[in-house]
Amino acid sequence: MNAVGERHRPPSVDVLARSLAGSGLPHPILVDIARAAIEAGDVESAAARAETFRRTLLTPVVNATGVLLHTNLGRAPLEHHQDAAAQTVEFDLATGARGSRQRAVGQLFARLCGAESAMVVNNNAAAVLLVLAALAEGRDVPVSRGESVEIGGSFRVPDVMEQSGARLVDVGTTNRTRLGDYRRALDKPGVDAALVLKVHPSNYRVEGFVEETSVRELATLGVPVVADIGSGLIDASCPWLSGPPPAWLAGEPAARQTIADGASLVTFSGDKLLGGPQAGIIAGRADLVERCQRHPLARALRPGGLVLAALQNTAMAYLDKRAATDIAFWRMVAVSTSSLQARAEAIATAVSQAQPSAVAASMDALPGAGSAPGVTMPSYGVEIAGDLLEGLRRHDRPVIARSRDDRTMLDLRSVDPSDDATIIAALTVQHQVS
Repeated sequence: MNAVGERHRPPSVDVLARSLAGSGLPHPILVDIARAAIEAGDVESAAARAETFRRTLLTPVVNATGVLLHTNLGRAPLEHHQDAAAQTVEFDLATGARGSRQRAVGQLFARLCGAESAMVVNNNAAAVLLVLAALAEGRDVPVSRGESVEIGGSFRVPDVMEQSGARLVDVGTTNRTRLGDYRRALDKPGVDAALVLKVHPSNYRVEGFVEETSVRELATLGVPVVADIGSGLIDASCPWLSGPPPAWLAGEPAARQTIADGASLVTFSGDKLLGGPQAGIIAGRADLVERCQRHPLARALRPGGLVLAALQNTAMAYLDKRAATDIAFWRMVAVSTSSLQARAEAIATAVSQAQPSAVAASMDALPGAGSAPGVTMPSYGVEIAGDLLEGLRRHDRPVIARSRDDRTMLDLRSVDPSDDATIIAALTVQHQVS
């Protein structure tokens, strides 16, 4: 009985945890996993449990969805390296005294946007919240009903307005708002307007019988105009590209032109069309930016040194006109369709034995993250019969694709050429496993 009991006695938690060391997970996590497997009476599941846990952690993937700024995949892909060294986040080298966290990056974005001043917070929702709290608390803010939107993560303009302490004044209708509507709202008895807020609809578009009021028109109203342009296009002329701006950018508001049209402030994201880290930028009149910097919320919403350093590198790439080569998003935009087609044909040929149905096919890629809603850009990729999404996600370096009508599509516009080999391996290994 003792011998039988010994044979069926489960291993100790520590022994089982140490046997999972090859997973690369920290030992305390492996202890938790081992304990759970033993308590479930399923010791053999420990390795699978460790792998399941590992895949819940932040993991580099190949984005083959064709959505260049995929919100669930971190939006703009960003390469940033920084030594483990102290840096002048709030230190003035000239005086040796405490400096401003906003000066270094703020001055660069002010120059980029053609603004008097600029500052940075941790995302664009925070930028809008801070502007409203600093400039309009306890006062009225007219907003077009067509721009009182909800975007990702239940971010609603009326809710942000309420949290800031400003009072929302609805203007016009959902589909049509004219300059006269704003004038009537401002002239109503008891209205104390601190500013007019214009919001880029971001991830939706109303078509047909529509009309909106431009920033240039709003600037004639006699109150500051704050334009949330959202996507972070710096300059509509895209001077960092060798050719003209891409056709799909037509109509996308840009920071430089919006300020030139009379906006007192613009706010936008750092990780969309800008191609940098998650951040929110506020740029415009120096006196208004200073009021935002002095507000108590500014400290709660400020970014850390890593974000500031990444944003500084991003801004320098634009100023040096290196954005087309140094910023991953613009590299993806600039690649020719013929180049994508050649890569797709090479991949289809390489996996033809494992995936006989694989063919190169034309596709439509998307900017993503609410940028340029409703528009696409021509692309090329690989199309395969069947839904292979789960198997692709299980690859050592997960590949994220999309499927439709029982066909799997891997769009190469969102894939760096160095990852083509990973796609080939994932398609080949998946077939062997299945």
